[in-house]
Amino acid sequence: QHEVGKPLRNCYSLPGLDFTYGMYVHKRDGGVAEAIGHWDAVKPRNIKKIMPRDFLTMNRGAVDAGCTTAREFGLYYKFMDIRCKEENRFLTGWVSKIPADMTFGRPARPSTPIYDIIQHRYKEMWMERQRARTKVQKIEKKKLAVVSLWFQLDQVRGNRTTYLRTHPPPAKEESFWHPARFEKV
Repeated sequence: QHEVGKPLRNCYSLPGLDFTYGMYVHKRDGGVAEAIGHWDAVKPRNIKKIMPRDFLTMNRGAVDAGCTTAREFGLYYKFMDIRCKEENRFLTGWVSKIPADMTFGRPARPSTPIYDIIQHRYKEMWMERQRARTKVQKIEKKKLAVVSLWFQLDQVRGNRTTYLRTHPPPAKEESFWHPARFEKV
């Protein structure tokens, strides 16, 4: 019977102390102490790294071999599989040849003199260049105007009348053919 004045119990009773939750591994079940003390370290396998294909060298070789079509290039790639070289392989013999006092990278820009900036020297230099450029453009424009004026004076400008005088239109040929119904028989 239900207890009066108390909610229903809708749970099961827990199993006894001899019950094991989860899966029991007979081989190795030392608990937390063994998990902390003995890590299963994965031994490194010696896997040969497959380098990507060196298409620049293969393309150069295919052209030297006389390949011209896409099919010939594909066959060349299939039979002449050239891979990229490992970069760190070259560094071992190369690093020892570098002098001790050598530095790498781009050299620093020379510093801009602050005195020139304060005096607006760069603005003045730019303005001088612009003035010189406009003077040159004005001189060239005057020369061009003089040449075009002489050219216009040498030639008379033609209009439609002068064109028709020099090139008369072809005369219309009169047709003597008439339809048969207009001819008198």
